[in-house]
This record gives sequence, structure tokens and C-alpha cells, in this order.
Amino acid sequence: MSNVTKKQKRISEVVKPGQQYAATDAIEVLKQFASEKFLESIDISINLGVDPRKSDQVVRSSTNLPNGTGKTVRVAVFAQGENATKAKEAGADLVGFEDLAEQIKGGSLDFDVVIATPDAMRIVGQLGQVLGPRGLMPNPKVGTVTPNVAEAVKNAKSGQVRYRTDKNGIIHCTVGKINFSAQAIIENIQALIVDLRKAKPTSAKGQYLKKISLSTTMGPGLAIDISSLPV
Repeated sequence: MSNVTKKQKRISEVVKPGQQYAATDAIEVLKQFASEKFLESIDISINLGVDPRKSDQVVRSSTNLPNGTGKTVRVAVFAQGENATKAKEAGADLVGFEDLAEQIKGGSLDFDVVIATPDAMRIVGQLGQVLGPRGLMPNPKVGTVTPNVAEAVKNAKSGQVRYRTDKNGIIHCTVGKINFSAQAIIENIQALIVDLRKAKPTSAKGQYLKKISLSTTMGPGLAIDISSLPV
């Protein structure tokens, strides 16, 4: 029996279809099945009570996780002059203007987040076909189009997550690594939910947080009892 099959068998013995877990219990179960070969991420999916077909019910925002994501984030910044200097001082990995745009057009995409000053959007707008499909296009709603590039860089580096409802009204993001303590992951989830509530569209009716699940990169997905999250 292969290691994958053995793991699947163990998961099926522990995880029962339709079962809901308190958040702390779910994290402990995920830790049981953690890979020994690499450090897995813990991801959250939240099904929101919105109609994703309506533009005024699309939820798009960002959250600064208090304990970060555990990921090393490379940041590219479109800025010039004093703003470029501030971006570099804040820890940006790539800073430029037309020259940075040319690098990207040439296939250089060694970054995870793109930040731009408002005046740079005339340059960045030309990169929509490259950045858009990768979810990298700067947007003021998630704080990546801003005159305060230093703050944006620090937020991105310290564990800010950005999210947008998909066609099914679900948001997905990372809330930590499998080696985080359960408390650290819970605190990250709480911060995310607080911001999601603030971002609730005024036209959305009924239950807003409908379903929550946690999973790891290679592990099972577990349904969470929402009442176990004190937010």
C-alpha cells in the first residue's frame, strides 16, 4: 500500500462526512495528517451569503493577520522619486516605473504582490493581461493602489492576505502554517472574520457567514462549527 493510500485510509477513519468541528479541534486533526516532507499551509474557505452575480455583492478586501501567514512574500512596487525611496526602505524587493513594466513584459514575474502609487496606474494598466489572470493587478479596495507605499509594503511583508469572492460566493486565503499554534491560527481567523463582517455588502440579506472550512495543502478539508469562533 502506497504512503498516499495509507494516509487516505487514516483520514477516512478519523474524518466523517458531514461532521463539524470546533475550530481548535479541526486544527489538531489537520496537524495529525501533516506532511513530513514540507511545511504545509493552513487555508480557509468561507461561503458568504452574497449573490456573486451582482456586482454590488462582490466582497473584495484585505486583512492584516496578527500572526502573519508564515510565507516569505516578494513585493514589487511601481513608484518613482521619494515614493520609490520609501518603498525600498520599507523592504520592497523590486521597485521601478517604466523599467519595471518592461521587465514584467519580458516575463520577469518573481514576486507575489504588486503595489502601485496612483500616478503609476497609467503604466500598470498596460500590464492587465499579464497581472490580471495571476491575481496580481493592484487595486485600491485591497490597499495595493496607494500613495502610502511604505505602509503597503510593510503590510504585505508582515502577512496581509487579499481575497475576493469567487463565482460561488466563496473567499479563500491562507491563515498560517501547520507549525503555528492553534491559538495563533484562531487569532488570524478571528481577524479575517472581523474584516469580512465590515465588508458585508449592504444589499446582502440573510445569513452572511454560511459555511467555513479549514484544510491543509495536502490534507483533508474540515467543516467548522461557526459558533466555536468567538467573533
